Amino acid sequence: MEAYPSSDKKKPIAIITIGMAGAGKSTFVQRINSYLHSLDPPSPPYILNLDPAVTHVPFEANIDIRDTVNYAEVMKQYNLGPNGGILTALNLFTTKFDQVLELVEKRAETVDYVILDTPGQIEIFTWSASGAIITDAIASSIPAVVAYIIDTPRMTAPATFMSNMLYACSILYKTKLPFILVFNKTDVQPHDFALEWMEDFEQFQAALASHSGTNDSEGEPTYMNSLMNSMSLVLDEFYKHLKTVGVSSMTGDGIKAFFEAVEDAREEYEKDYLPELERARALRDKSLQDAKEDSMNRLMKDLEVDRAKNPQGALADRWDPDAENDDDDDDDPEINIVDRTGETFTF
Repeated sequence: MEAYPSSDKKKPIAIITIGMAGAGKSTFVQRINSYLHSLDPPSPPYILNLDPAVTHVPFEANIDIRDTVNYAEVMKQYNLGPNGGILTALNLFTTKFDQVLELVEKRAETVDYVILDTPGQIEIFTWSASGAIITDAIASSIPAVVAYIIDTPRMTAPATFMSNMLYACSILYKTKLPFILVFNKTDVQPHDFALEWMEDFEQFQAALASHSGTNDSEGEPTYMNSLMNSMSLVLDEFYKHLKTVGVSSMTGDGIKAFFEAVEDAREEYEKDYLPELERARALRDKSLQDAKEDSMNRLMKDLEVDRAKNPQGALADRWDPDAENDDDDDDDPEINIVDRTGETFTF
């Protein structure tokens, strides 16, 4: 096997793996990590584990959130449940993510892929502020693609298939990044049926009609049946713009096709997404600058009014550096971002 050629060194591309619990995200990351190591010459990726609650990962992460935040201590200190503990741990880690980006950028000349393994509780990453910050920060620094991992054997039920597709659709429009549907576990269940349902909504409707529980006691379609029929029509346009690939994380089948889809996604990112990101960034910077100027203008007007009404008070309102209180120092606990390849950042 040969690595992908690169005359001029490109920026590495980030692969953000997202999926339902049990879909096989970590096993998939292990498989693509193994594949990249097996290339000639090898192309080891830079891997970030963002799941603070996992007890074991089947790969060696370069940056592991567990080295920075103690999930069990977070639950204990803040009196949280499992999901709240994961969310809070991810929030704490995100406060230092600029340092993670520095580490990634230092490796940009030596790696081709940066892989993010996200928490199994999908909503914690996809719908939290910390997940959005991490995704936006990565996508603003290097090309990025979302790999949505799907448990193919569980997709044979039309309702489960539709639920996954709706979730994939929502993540696509939330992240606004190139998107790859990865049908995992194809060694157990081939994904041909899913491709048929995506390419021909009538095939999905036929499968839905033949599925038990789609009609009520009077033989009429149930509400859920009618809803899924309608949604299949709505999602028909969504399917046309999706990249799909079937893989087996156990056997390695389809991994080469996955990386071909990733390279296509890089071109899509540079052509369609990067200009939009730059435009959005320029608008955001302008909005922030306008807000700062407006706030400063209102502050200066308030000060002028206050000084006119109370000249003596304005004279007394002076900053005394000797009166500074040492208690105002940042009391946040020290957080270490550890790069297992050899560097540690201490805050």
